Amino acid sequence: MEGNKTLENLMKAFAGESQANRKYTAFAKKAEQEGKLNVAKLFRAAADAEAIHAARQLEIAGKIGSTADNLKDGIAGETYEYTEMYPEFVKEAEAAGNKPAQIAFTHAMKAEEVHAKLYKDALENLDQTEEVFYYLCPVCGNIEKAVPERCPICGVPGERFIKY
Repeated sequence: MEGNKTLENLMKAFAGESQANRKYTAFAKKAEQEGKLNVAKLFRAAADAEAIHAARQLEIAGKIGSTADNLKDGIAGETYEYTEMYPEFVKEAEAAGNKPAQIAFTHAMKAEEVHAKLYKDALENLDQTEEVFYYLCPVCGNIEKAVPERCPICGVPGERFIKY
């Protein structure tokens, strides 16, 4: 892409819009818990708007490739997270005595390893036409191909998993 500064700006904007999407989604959930349904709807609409912005910026930056390339990118990102990023975060949280952060980082680290394996499997079976379902743990972010009795990472009951 012409203009490295523009590419840099697109990627900064993508990161900011992506974070705003997740933050506003969390804010919406909190507003719902407090019975503030109109505010929850506003936060959900804003979260979706931020996702639209992020997707467009990623596309313009040329960061969306073929499905095979995207899977390879996903494998690399998830592998970095579970082999390098999260192990360091876990150590630092443990040293700081922050047990909730240590648990959150550990759960994410273990889930990212599963994600990388699922991406590898998808890449190896890219031309598979038989429909596959995935099941997401709403607590730790683990993904399974079948509903487990309990999440192998955080222990949440399988009936709470979300089907995709």
